[in-house]
Amino acid sequence: MTLVDALSVIPVGGPSLPQERRLVTAIPGPKSQELGRRKVESVSAGVGVTLPAYIVAAGGGVLVDVDGNFLIDLGSGIAVTGIGNSAPEVVAAVAAQLAQFTHTCFTVTPYDSYIEVAETLNRLTPGDHAKRSALFNSGAEAVENAVKIARHYTGKQAVVAFDHAYHGRTTLTMGLTAKNQPYKNGFGPFAAEIYRAPTSYPYRDAGLDGVGAARRAISQIEKQVGADNLAALIIEPIQGEGGFIVPAPGFLPTLVDWCRTNEVVFIADEVQTGFARTGDLFASNHEGIVPDLMVMAKGIAGGLPLSAVTGRAEIMDAPQVGGIGGTYGGNPLACAAALATMRSYETENLAQRAREIGAILTGRLNAIRAVDKRVGDVRGRGAMIAIELVDPVTGVPDAALTGRVVAAAHVRGVVLLTCGTYGNVIRFLPPLSISDDLLVEGLQVLASVLAAA
Repeated sequence: MTLVDALSVIPVGGPSLPQERRLVTAIPGPKSQELGRRKVESVSAGVGVTLPAYIVAAGGGVLVDVDGNFLIDLGSGIAVTGIGNSAPEVVAAVAAQLAQFTHTCFTVTPYDSYIEVAETLNRLTPGDHAKRSALFNSGAEAVENAVKIARHYTGKQAVVAFDHAYHGRTTLTMGLTAKNQPYKNGFGPFAAEIYRAPTSYPYRDAGLDGVGAARRAISQIEKQVGADNLAALIIEPIQGEGGFIVPAPGFLPTLVDWCRTNEVVFIADEVQTGFARTGDLFASNHEGIVPDLMVMAKGIAGGLPLSAVTGRAEIMDAPQVGGIGGTYGGNPLACAAALATMRSYETENLAQRAREIGAILTGRLNAIRAVDKRVGDVRGRGAMIAIELVDPVTGVPDAALTGRVVAAAHVRGVVLLTCGTYGNVIRFLPPLSISDDLLVEGLQVLASVLAAA
């Protein structure tokens, strides 16, 4: 079969795909298994795969694998394809840019789409103060640059991150990330002057409210680091890989107030929470906090690699010319995609759609929890919801059960992701383009496999 013949039998992606779960082979099917064998022979073993069904098309709420199976997508490529895979407006924008030019390097010969993305981010992010933005490639790269900028602005070196945090897998961001396996194990030593403080984890905090949890963290920071040494405090407004932990009300505002009083840069890592995912454009808005710097990636560009740091003008302008940048940062194809994507979030009111998805998720999951005490907690906001699976008597995290449930869902054609420091959390990150019927069907599969586990 020629390449042209092969392409002719691959379904076109995007919202025109049939929105149904359709299994024609076992998961993974024979063609996926063959690709899996090729992966073993050609790709580093350190690059893991959650569900080895190799994808040829995607759109709406489905993924189509090479064997012709239609899978329900409850992961969005880890919150990346919020507006849906191959959204027509993104495809058109990228195709138009592709015909013009693919790369010049903005720091050599610039172009207007980078500026347009920065202007849009400056307008959309919390706060009405003067802002500046800089564009990069990945969430981890943006986090690193936010730390660099904060250190340069304050003249201080120390950075505080929190229990259960995830900020990336580069050398600096591994130090910020809390979970050892698989992200940090064997990769040290890590960057210096990084410290950790306790977070607010309502399910396991035994009644400690948000203000009390913040005071606990601040006390530790003051004793172990000292505000005079602290350049920045970085936190996810809802912790992602750590288990979709929503802090108790008052936790984040109390931290922000302390940072303002002590001239510490408050960095909100909205890589996973950003762009309508939580039912507001940014999770910081839920508690009315205004970060000094905000880090964004994932849902920003409809699936193309782009990230950003946006923040107060005086902080963002602190580094010397040439101190911030990179060869591919703000690539023109990614900028075109981001402009189309961010328009969609606004014009299609996708924050409202996230709230509707969240209502379905929490309603169905709480119904399961009412009859199955192994579901210890249902939490999250908008289309970023999770369940924590535990021993029903002791409340001890049950990672083994979590693994069995997710594996069984995969076999039945539903893409689920796990997370959590203890590996016992199932997270739901459906594309905001998913239909109610498809979402409910995915949750029915989850209920069935959980009952059987």
